[in-house]
Amino acid sequence: MIRFSNKAIYFLTTVVCFCSFQVLGQTNEQIEDKINSIIHQLTFDEKVAMCHAQSKFSVPGVGRLGIPELLMSDGPHGVRAEINWDDWGYAGWTNDSITAFPSLTCLAASFNPEVAGEYGKAVGEEALYRRKDVLLGPGVNIYRTPLNGRNFEYMGEDPYLSSKLVVPYIKALQSNGVAACLKHYVANNQEHQRMSVDVEMSERALREIYLPAFKAAVQEANVWSIMSAYNQFRGQYCSHNEYLVNDILKGEWGFDGALVTDWGAAHNSKQAALYGLDIEMGTGTNGLTYSEVDHYENYFLAGPFKELLKKGEVPESVLDDKVKRILRLMFRTSMNKNRAYGSINSQEHLDVARKIGQEGIVLLQNEKNFFPISTSAKLHIAVIGDNATRMMTKGGGSSELKPEHEISPLEGIKERFTNAKISYAMGYSAGPPMYDKVLPAPHDQDSLHQAAIALAKVADIVLFVGGLNKNHHQDCEGGDRLAYELPYQQAQLINEIAKVNEQLGVVIISGNAVKTDWSKNVKGILQGWYLGSETGHALADIISGDVNPSGKLPFTFPVKLEDNPAHHFDKRAYPGDGTTVEYKEGILVGYRWYDTKKITPKYAFGYGLSYTSFDITDIEANKKSFTSSESISITCSLSNIGDVAGSEVVQVYVGKAKSSVERSEKELKAFKKVKLSKGENQKIELAFSTDDLKYYDTKQKAWVLEEGDYNIYVGNASNNIKRKLKVRITDRIN
Repeated sequence: MIRFSNKAIYFLTTVVCFCSFQVLGQTNEQIEDKINSIIHQLTFDEKVAMCHAQSKFSVPGVGRLGIPELLMSDGPHGVRAEINWDDWGYAGWTNDSITAFPSLTCLAASFNPEVAGEYGKAVGEEALYRRKDVLLGPGVNIYRTPLNGRNFEYMGEDPYLSSKLVVPYIKALQSNGVAACLKHYVANNQEHQRMSVDVEMSERALREIYLPAFKAAVQEANVWSIMSAYNQFRGQYCSHNEYLVNDILKGEWGFDGALVTDWGAAHNSKQAALYGLDIEMGTGTNGLTYSEVDHYENYFLAGPFKELLKKGEVPESVLDDKVKRILRLMFRTSMNKNRAYGSINSQEHLDVARKIGQEGIVLLQNEKNFFPISTSAKLHIAVIGDNATRMMTKGGGSSELKPEHEISPLEGIKERFTNAKISYAMGYSAGPPMYDKVLPAPHDQDSLHQAAIALAKVADIVLFVGGLNKNHHQDCEGGDRLAYELPYQQAQLINEIAKVNEQLGVVIISGNAVKTDWSKNVKGILQGWYLGSETGHALADIISGDVNPSGKLPFTFPVKLEDNPAHHFDKRAYPGDGTTVEYKEGILVGYRWYDTKKITPKYAFGYGLSYTSFDITDIEANKKSFTSSESISITCSLSNIGDVAGSEVVQVYVGKAKSSVERSEKELKAFKKVKLSKGENQKIELAFSTDDLKYYDTKQKAWVLEEGDYNIYVGNASNNIKRKLKVRITDRIN
């Protein structure tokens, strides 16, 4: 008797079912006709079974009709290692190692839609190679507080930036025949009490801040699936929220894909049935026999759903709509006859990962040109910090990865600085990574401090590699950070090192802003993010000057936590009163708050230094008066007036002067990243529509363009504006 491994069964099932659909047509009309034909061939039980999981990461197909199952995998920074069929343990495969790509905060810091497309294409190819049909990502929840443990998976505080990066990511990912599963819809802006907290916010905040990236993904990228958030929104869970799903997502926006729960996020059978949930995952998957309490038949969209249908409390047309959406998802993925085979761990993918890191690393401070560090000088470089050797693709929750390799910062520095003497001291110990608990550090912190200081005394240069990590209460799913300060007494250690060696630079590894009150004691600071497989190489590229840093912050670093809008009010605004969290800052999120309230940030949104200097001149608008739906064009000259080639991000913000409603001082409406050689000058154009200047009118329930004067701000950071222009919006064409 021949026995196959689980892996072989998965692969053979996928291939057989995939091949059985080679004769199907390719047009949307033909696919819709086929879906309607299949609906009539499915039994009642088969249709219900397709609406819920059959394992931790799969949805059943219908073997007798040649309909393959849907296989899913966590993302969005890479394809997660294989999970057991029915529990959260890893399957122990030896061939599921992948390329780990940088965190989405790093991608956002690139301010480069082209790179976002390269990211999506590469991660999609890896998912396809692993025979995954749905990759659970990307995430576009807005950065509201620097304590959110999951911010590293998202694209920052600005809805426009998130929208412009998520669209090419999704398009390129789905070009492989792998569905993006955009998450988490919506208002999952904290991990604290994420399973139950009820989010209250104004309609303008919802429409202007928290929904735009989701809307762009649906209407511009045609995303094929969306994952719901765990939390409640205005009293209903997001997995079956009538207003969010039926009215907005599937109604106003016309989303034709499938809504998938986050794992265990369904709570009510009738609401799940009527309020738009299509696929229920993770409610309870601890047994494969019906006798088990958590058998799949007990899901809200399983046995209880059948009873509602049989009693007539839910019409069968509701079931058919869900199945049509699931079949549509299958035709786009597991039944897509044009899918290729994918690839994994290729040099091309490693190059993409390295490029994203190079483009996203942000130079925050550089006194007396501390960076770049010469590779030819015979220096003694002391590398200090636990994060210099810690593997950052492990931990963090569902986004943890199993890369084929991960080059540590220390390895990258040693490899690049071959003329230098490189010494290492741990400096502090963070303890092993854990998802839901904090384990004590295995080393004595005081001894580590003293050894690091002793090394710093004898070194020419000190590179402190610190920040956060993927442990619980750090950058990790399931819990928020407990403090804004660096953990493990890092600030104290940095200040002590500075006393014995003034040539001190700091590399912050994190997906969040951290308190940097120690910055006055160091020469240089790099925001290094989580960079995946090529971490050490990308960092060494920047530190050595082989690559000129061009990243810009996708969120604001406040001086102190209380400066952040979510922390300005009482605890009901964050972390909530135990039941509800109220977004009291409304539309004034991120830099909108700092600009409008005249609060000086430590490092502003859009900020990032370079090893060269740029000048933005000749800033002009194409005219001074515009009507609705007209294009506003801003032209300027960008010059590299420094000594080396580099890239600059020109940013255009717009604000309404004397608005009749509350507005932020300015909002990002256009940006362009431009690479220039030394001495090069280039004329560039940035355009946007007057429709992009609309606000959401809650009385009319519509987007409204207000007449009057608008200020246009052009610069290279939200707080570094080179020129302010004034234009007028009018009903008349002048």
